[in-house]
Amino acid sequence: MTARVAIAGIGMTSFGKFLDRSVRSLSEEAVRIAFEDAGITADRVDRVYFGNAAAGLVTGQEMVRAQAALRFTGLMGKPMINTENACATGSTAFHLAWQSVSAGQADIVLVVGAEKLTHVDKAVSFGAFGAAVDMEEKQLDHVGSGSGSIFMDIYAERTRRYMEATGVTSADIAQIVVKSRHAASLNPFAQFRKPTTVEEVLAARMISNPLTLPMCSSIGDGAAAIVLVSSRVAAQLTGARPVWVATSTLVSGSGDTTGPNASARASKAAYEAASIDPRDVHVVEVHDGAAPSELINAETLQLCAPGEAVHLLRSGATDLGGKVSINPSGGLISRGHPIGATGTAQIFELAQQLRGEAGERQRPAAKVGLAQNSGGQVGGDSAAAVVTILTA
Repeated sequence: MTARVAIAGIGMTSFGKFLDRSVRSLSEEAVRIAFEDAGITADRVDRVYFGNAAAGLVTGQEMVRAQAALRFTGLMGKPMINTENACATGSTAFHLAWQSVSAGQADIVLVVGAEKLTHVDKAVSFGAFGAAVDMEEKQLDHVGSGSGSIFMDIYAERTRRYMEATGVTSADIAQIVVKSRHAASLNPFAQFRKPTTVEEVLAARMISNPLTLPMCSSIGDGAAAIVLVSSRVAAQLTGARPVWVATSTLVSGSGDTTGPNASARASKAAYEAASIDPRDVHVVEVHDGAAPSELINAETLQLCAPGEAVHLLRSGATDLGGKVSINPSGGLISRGHPIGATGTAQIFELAQQLRGEAGERQRPAAKVGLAQNSGGQVGGDSAAAVVTILTA
């Protein structure tokens, strides 16, 4: 029998390109806000799970990233577990922290996802993204246009197949960006907050056909922190209203491209573990590394039938305040995608939604939230995928 686990505190920095900031300064800010939100101090934390994917490649900091980043937060001496799992890094850290509390190993656990990708040499930043594949497989030789961004080439190839199978148009994909930028314009933490139009998105520079620049997630920096607590501690705290973790599932890609992909398997397990039907979900954060991934992932998560996601988009059902609001934060393409912080930023947004604290982005009466995050590419599937379900 597992114990109930609550989110007691959340904290997040703005996402953007901050050449003058470090993983340490970003982490410190997010942790301070999360502690204030939960109404606790560092001495009460039992252990820390720290998610960072690229510091070794971008800054040279390896092996003891949590200990270095959190050195001056009052947490030294606490058990710190460093987590790296491509774009699913922050979600994996959250998953492990949830397991720790639900198993009764700890009462108060801090999760931090932080990333510093901006570098004076852009090749360093893009090289970090490109390392999340099986380097011996040299997938760049086999996909896309050779744009220089292996993942945008992978997304583009997947998008072309999806468009051919479903009738989705480039204008539909551009509309996702318009929706995303509108949400981000209302999100004080988002990286890209300027509204746009379908015409502007379609006229932008082509990255990998059919993906134009605004359709692609970008380089950025940021951090988000989450305080998880046992139900016993949740009842004692006087901070923010708790949000409950119904379940968190983590899988790796199977390498079998003929069956369900990693996110499909993770979501199936999550729905079963939480005893929740996809139709019960009110607000969703998905991994939209490129804009069309919002449609593809909506179908993968069984939010609609295969090929029907575009109808949800066109009807407005996935807009802010819609029946199933998708990426009210702005998602990766607009809120931003600092790799290790993406998963915890998704949880931050869902917690705000379920507390009723999302302001103009609020989905009315949101009671169930779902986060889907996947990372890396091995054998034609995501290397890792995490699906988390939260309830008010």
